[in-house]
Amino acid sequence: MGTAKAVPTRVGSPNRGEQLMYVGALELDLLLGDVQSLKQKRAVVRPLVSELRRRFDVAVAEVGEHDLYRRAVVGVSAVSAEAGQVRDILDACERAVVGHPELELLSARQRMLGPED
Repeated sequence: MGTAKAVPTRVGSPNRGEQLMYVGALELDLLLGDVQSLKQKRAVVRPLVSELRRRFDVAVAEVGEHDLYRRAVVGVSAVSAEAGQVRDILDACERAVVGHPELELLSARQRMLGPED
């Protein structure tokens, strides 16, 4: 009788091997165009958030600069078993935001968490 090799598994996934998960976060600092009130700001930010959710199946929220009319910080996150896919999704989200003429992307910062983190 031979000896069996131990296969790394996680709880909830018997006999499937190790499951990998990558989580990516994208922070977008935005300057809004001709916005004079928080109501007008919402009229720009909400459709953007909805579009990113719908087109890329990501989690999105306004996460900063809530009280400033012409500024917004939007956070986007994606999860996948492949790091490259997460990066591709976040890059596509960034390109989609750049395509909006009513706002200017001041900065974008990506972070990635992998199985080692």
